[in-house]
Amino acid sequence: LDVTLSPNPALTFRTIGGILDFYLFLGPTPENVVQQYTEAIGRPHMPAYWSLGFQLSRWGYGSLDVLKETVDRMEHYDIPYDVQHFDIDYMERRLDFTYDKVNFAGLPEFMKDLKKKGKHNVVILDPFITKDEEPGTYRPYELGQEMGVWVNNSDGLTPAVGQAWPPGDSVFPDYTNPRTVEWWTQLCLEFKDVLDYDGIWIDMNEPSNFMRGQYPGCADNEINNPPYTPSISDRSLAQKTLCPDSKTYLGDHYNTHSLFGWSQTEPTFNVVQQATGKRAFVLSRSTFVGSGKHGGHWLGDNFSQWKDLRRSVVGILEFNLFGIPYIGADICGFNYNTTYELCLRWMQLGSFYPFSRNHNSEGNSEQDPAVFGAAFAKISRATLRIRYSLLPYLYTLFYESHVHGGTVVRSLMHEFTSDQETHGIDTAFLWGPAFMIAPVLEEATRSVTVYFPEAQWFDYYTVLPSAWKKNYATVSAPLSKIPLYIRGGYILPQQAPATTTTESRLNPFGLIIALDEQGQASGSLFWDDGDSIDTIEKENYFLAKYTFSKVSGHI
Repeated sequence: LDVTLSPNPALTFRTIGGILDFYLFLGPTPENVVQQYTEAIGRPHMPAYWSLGFQLSRWGYGSLDVLKETVDRMEHYDIPYDVQHFDIDYMERRLDFTYDKVNFAGLPEFMKDLKKKGKHNVVILDPFITKDEEPGTYRPYELGQEMGVWVNNSDGLTPAVGQAWPPGDSVFPDYTNPRTVEWWTQLCLEFKDVLDYDGIWIDMNEPSNFMRGQYPGCADNEINNPPYTPSISDRSLAQKTLCPDSKTYLGDHYNTHSLFGWSQTEPTFNVVQQATGKRAFVLSRSTFVGSGKHGGHWLGDNFSQWKDLRRSVVGILEFNLFGIPYIGADICGFNYNTTYELCLRWMQLGSFYPFSRNHNSEGNSEQDPAVFGAAFAKISRATLRIRYSLLPYLYTLFYESHVHGGTVVRSLMHEFTSDQETHGIDTAFLWGPAFMIAPVLEEATRSVTVYFPEAQWFDYYTVLPSAWKKNYATVSAPLSKIPLYIRGGYILPQQAPATTTTESRLNPFGLIIALDEQGQASGSLFWDDGDSIDTIEKENYFLAKYTFSKVSGHI
C-alpha cells in the first residue's frame, strides 16, 4: 500500500489488493479528531508519574563500574534524574533473561540501591531467542520449544531461524499466539526475582533479523515477491526481517508483520503490572494503531546531527496525533559522536519531550549531561528543573489524554487552526493549550524567530507580557536558555522541583496564573499517588478546576 499526500489537498491510495475500510473522524477541531480517533482505537495509557522524570541510558556502558561513575557524576551536579535504562550490554552474551555476572557483577544490588534513592530501573528485552546454547543450559529457548511459541516457516511446522544479537542462530516468538503470551509472562515474572525492574523496554520488534529472510532464504512466490513493493530497503519485504510467507498464529507474516511490536506490547504491559503491582512502563520500538493503549515509543535510532534534532519535533507532534503521546527521541543522538553545543541544545529541547531520555550507541563518546563539565551540567540542571516544576501540569495533560483521548504535545495549528500562518510551523510546539516551547534548532545560533498567534503571551522567565500578537519576533536564546512562553487565559499547576519525582512530589505546590485580555484564566490539576493501577477508574484521585477573574480577584 502506498499513500501519497498531495497539496490539493488530496490523499491517493495505491494497493495491489485487499479490503480497505475507511473511517472518517470529522472533528471539527484537530483535538476533536484525535479524541474521536482514540475512541475508536483505544485511549492512551496513564503513565506513572516517575516516568515523566528525566531518564538516562546508553548501549555501551560495558560494565557496572562505568555506569556507577556516570550515576555518581549525575549526583555530583545534582541533575534531576529518575530512571536508569539497561541496554543489551547488561546481558550475558546478549541473551534475554540473563545478566553478565562478570562485567555487571552486583547488578541486582545496584538496582536495589537506585530504588532506595527514589529512582527506577528499566531493562531491555529483545524478541529473538538463541537456539544454539548447550542443551539444558538456556531455559527460555527450551520452554519456548516445548510450548511451541515460535514464528514458523511457510510449512507452519518448523520454526523460522535467523540471526540477531545472541550467539548462534535465533528463533522468533510469535506474540499473536496465546501460548507465547503465557511463555513470555512466565519468564518476565521469573526475571523480576533476578533483576528488580520497574519497566521493560522492548526493542528490535519489527521483528529485526540480520538477514534477508530466514534460512535458507525466501521462496520465489507471490507472497514473498508481490507484483508491487513500496520504496523500502532493497525493495524487499524480507530485508532485515522474516520471509512474508512465514506463518504466525494469526496468519501469514505478510499480513501480521506490522503487528509484531503491537502484539508484544500488551502482554508486556500486563506482566509488568503483575510483576511490580504498579502502573506499567513499556517502551516499544515498533508500534501500530492502538499501541498507545499499552505503551510508549521513541523515534528510533537517530543520529547526532542538527537535522535530527529538528526532525524530532515533527516526530513528537505526529505520534501525539497517532494516539501515542508518551513519545520522545534519543537526546543528543544515538549514532555518531555528539558535540558540546548540539548536545546542550538537545538537552534543552529534550527536557520538554513527553518521554525525556538521553540515549547513546556503543562505541560513541559519553554524552550524559554530567560528562561535559560544570557549565553544561548547570544549564541542563536548570532546564530540567523547569520541566520538573511543571510536571503537575504535564501529568494533568496525560490524565486528560487518557480520559478524553486528545494530545499532550500539539502544534500551534492545533490550537490556532484558523490562523493560516500556524499551518506550516513545525519548529515550535505546545504542551497542552498553554505552554509554548521554541527551541534553538540550528548550530551557532543565539536567537530564535518565534511566531506568536493571536493571544496574550508571557515570557516564562521574566513573566512579562510579550508585545507580539499574530506576528513573528526574533527572541534572544543564549546557550543557557530555551525560549518558553505561557499563554494568557490559563492556570498551570506547578511544584517545587527536586532531583527525583519521589522527592519533588512531597514539595509545595503553586499556580502560574496567566491572564487573558479580559483578566481571566482557568486550568486544572489532576493528582493521585502516581503509580497505582487504575486510580482513575477506581476514582481514587484528586481533581481541581481553577478559575480566576481580575474583577473578583479570587481564585
